[in-house]
Amino acid sequence: MSGDAGGAGGLRRTLTVRATGPLALLEDLGRPGLAGLGVGRSGAADRGALRLANRLLGNPEGATCVEVTAGGLDLEVGDAAVTFCVSGARGEITVDGRAVGSHGVVHAPAGSRVRLGPPEVGLRSYLAVRGGVVADPVLESASRDVLSGLGPEPLSVGAVLAVGADPGTTLPGADVVPWPPAADPVVLHAVRGPREDRVEDADLLVRTTWRTTDRSNRVGARLEGGRFRHTGQDQLPSEGVWRGAVQVPPSGEPVLFLADHPVTGGYPVVAVVVDADVDRAAQLRPGDAVAFRWVPAP
Repeated sequence: MSGDAGGAGGLRRTLTVRATGPLALLEDLGRPGLAGLGVGRSGAADRGALRLANRLLGNPEGATCVEVTAGGLDLEVGDAAVTFCVSGARGEITVDGRAVGSHGVVHAPAGSRVRLGPPEVGLRSYLAVRGGVVADPVLESASRDVLSGLGPEPLSVGAVLAVGADPGTTLPGADVVPWPPAADPVVLHAVRGPREDRVEDADLLVRTTWRTTDRSNRVGARLEGGRFRHTGQDQLPSEGVWRGAVQVPPSGEPVLFLADHPVTGGYPVVAVVVDADVDRAAQLRPGDAVAFRWVPAP
């Protein structure tokens, strides 16, 4: 990772990766407006969590953070102290072995070790640092898109992350915010999709309690628990799809598209989850129960 970094007394502020867990990526708010060029937006899978962590630190809402899937991140603070916040999935956060809690502002001294344990609720955590992580942008974003391969490579052991200069803003008055509640099932609200007539019974979506499978990732959450039956044999033309689209491939088991979804698809979209609830979908773990509810189209 490259770029300028600053700290007190001219010391360079850095974070060295000592362990990554299953997957740790740099993410911001992505690359909007490029779908016409075949480039998806990508960005944080849970945009609300990324924005929240940055706001608590006085950063711009879209400052680059580390998205951590299923915990396991271990960072060593460099020669200058940093201030950080972890939002999103809820789990144990420690500084030099001392539990500090998540969803709050934490000061980590020079040379300390910051570790994220496995989450108790949710899947993806967002570690933001005051000043933001500095990385080389690709198409004006430092987000990693796992489908296209755009953006910085996934974090690896030994990587050194540069921390940007203190933004100079006053820290907000809130030192901690409420943790996300656990839910079983997780309820997602959706509008009817443009191709619901291409399956025999689109209401199967709301009558069924689905479960996420271990084949899910940032591209989409694959669901099991029922199978839609397609109507007709003719192939749909490729058409644009949106974050939150529920697509039905030939297997009949739906896929809920997340941050790194393709920009076009050829299978029927039977529903579209409202944008605010897609952040909640990004926190689904394999085996989590999911229920859908219809809401009127805006």
